[in-house]
Amino acid sequence: MTDKKIVLTTTGSREEAGKIAIALVERRLAACVNVVAIESVYRWKEAVENAQEWLLIIKTVADAFDEVHAAINELHSYELPECIVVPIENGSEEYLDWIADNVSE
Repeated sequence: MTDKKIVLTTTGSREEAGKIAIALVERRLAACVNVVAIESVYRWKEAVENAQEWLLIIKTVADAFDEVHAAINELHSYELPECIVVPIENGSEEYLDWIADNVSE
């Protein structure tokens, strides 16, 4: 197990996804953010919704999570933005080092 993490969030527009991704990298809270168009089906306020969203795959370190979470809440337009952490158990040592080198702790 490493201290590297993937944080997931979704947005309702490509523009918002880009704004959040750039802010996280500029603030050195993430080494990289992938933005992927997806279709989401979810329950919200007692209704089943279906929407095109943009998934942000945020590569960071455990110690930066609280700041990543705060930045998502600051920049996000959703009433309840997704913010889920997935541990990176293993990976290329060089890539994991690159993540650490590009996130300020």
